[in-house]
Amino acid sequence: MSSQKIRVLIVDDSAIVRKIFTEELSKEPDIEVVATAPDPYVARDKIVLLKPDVVTLDIEMPRMDGLTFLKKLMRYYPLPVIVVSSLTPKGSKMALEALEEGAVEVLSKPGGAYSVGDMSVQLKERIRAAARVKMLRPSPSDVTRAPVKMMTNGLSETTQKIIAIGASTGGTEALKEVLVPMPANAPGILVVQHMPAHFTTAFAERLNEICSVQVREARDGDSVISGQALIAPGNFHMLLRRSGARYYVAVKEGPFVHHQRPSVDVLFNSVAQYAGKNAVGVILTGMGADGAQGLLKMKQAGAKTIAQDEESCVVFGMPKEAIKAGAVDRIVPLSQICQEVIRQIEGL
Repeated sequence: MSSQKIRVLIVDDSAIVRKIFTEELSKEPDIEVVATAPDPYVARDKIVLLKPDVVTLDIEMPRMDGLTFLKKLMRYYPLPVIVVSSLTPKGSKMALEALEEGAVEVLSKPGGAYSVGDMSVQLKERIRAAARVKMLRPSPSDVTRAPVKMMTNGLSETTQKIIAIGASTGGTEALKEVLVPMPANAPGILVVQHMPAHFTTAFAERLNEICSVQVREARDGDSVISGQALIAPGNFHMLLRRSGARYYVAVKEGPFVHHQRPSVDVLFNSVAQYAGKNAVGVILTGMGADGAQGLLKMKQAGAKTIAQDEESCVVFGMPKEAIKAGAVDRIVPLSQICQEVIRQIEGL
């Protein structure tokens, strides 16, 4: 992709959105909008004719909704798709279903928490990430393994230990692989997944339905307790704090870090400071360098650190940068990360 422009097809029933997206993307020297389409029927013909590298897809459209079209696309003509959704509960739910069906990213339309400028930055970053996707993600049926039981004897019921996880492109499905088999008495888990505001609420609710640990979106001041995973809310940073023997999280605004809020580095830096050697850090699939320096600080503070291997990553960006920085103790396939985390926790 480095020597050629990323060819993008924009699918949206709103002429205004098509115009905004086209204008913003046309400013980038490495991105070319090859066509736009007002509905999936027009999009289908243009995909076959123009063979774009990436498709942006409105999830809520007349004639055929984006989710139905995505399912057909993944079956007959799979390619990287970025889902664009409103911030309604229905839109958030459909966007999560789209990620399960093979979409690689989710983006909120301008409005609410995101201005056109914010959306533009996020859209360009997500298109560049999507263009690097080298494999299709597993279907939901692939993530059904039972919770890890044989490795739980040494786990403490206290909150002395912390598991911190960061992910971006491809991370929603990767996190299922890690969290679904996590034992119910696992130490407190903190997760940053690059995702827009409001989508993280639905994402946490979905994970909570299928995991043994309790999963929910973090709120400022929440205690970090065993058997619970806290997901950083979209558009807010999440930091670990400690008061005596109690761990808790601070959820706050602040500058974007690596164009991201929440940022993995922000979380990992705080875990290094307050949990030190009593933590395990995990960096999963994603584009860019967010998390690399924070994971290095965790390692320097005595924490155990794990990176997802290249073969199982949707985009081998964040793990690659962490490995290059010397921040990683163990490089592990996605299917083995949960067991490796438990193994490292029991060794602390």
